[in-house]
Amino acid sequence: MKTLKIFILPIIFSVSTIANAQFTKAELQVSGLTCSMCSKATDKSLRTLNFIDDIKADLNRNVFVITFKKDMPVNLELISKKVKDAGFFVNNLKATFDFDNIKLNNNSFSYAGDTYHLVNGDNKSLSGQVAFTVVDKDFVSKSVYKKYKFDTANSSGTGRVYHIVI
Repeated sequence: MKTLKIFILPIIFSVSTIANAQFTKAELQVSGLTCSMCSKATDKSLRTLNFIDDIKADLNRNVFVITFKKDMPVNLELISKKVKDAGFFVNNLKATFDFDNIKLNNNSFSYAGDTYHLVNGDNKSLSGQVAFTVVDKDFVSKSVYKKYKFDTANSSGTGRVYHIVI
């Protein structure tokens, strides 16, 4: 019985942490869009993701403003995949995350099984809603990706490691 309690407590804690931590919105800039049909194809592909609440397209800047459903885990990798499936590329992904009840540990935090490492962290203290940019390959242009030097190995062996800047 003690073993069962020890096993269940971390699960309850992690579920409550995920419920409090949340992506709220994102600005997704897509490259390769040449017309409104391209934009519509990307929009349609993104809308198949169950954690997306709404999408507003800005055709002048090739940006999609995405709002996420509350208390649903967001998967940034799936967003990138859906853009690629539509035939285009992510040029920039700026996501807003609610850092209430989240503490950085060595400039990193975990969310929904993935790790987010703050490249320009310097042990910043974050609270409330903070926007950050993902600087990994497939989330920024090649020139931006080359500016950042970071280890791409995942030491934990679970989930994905995202590199972000504020």
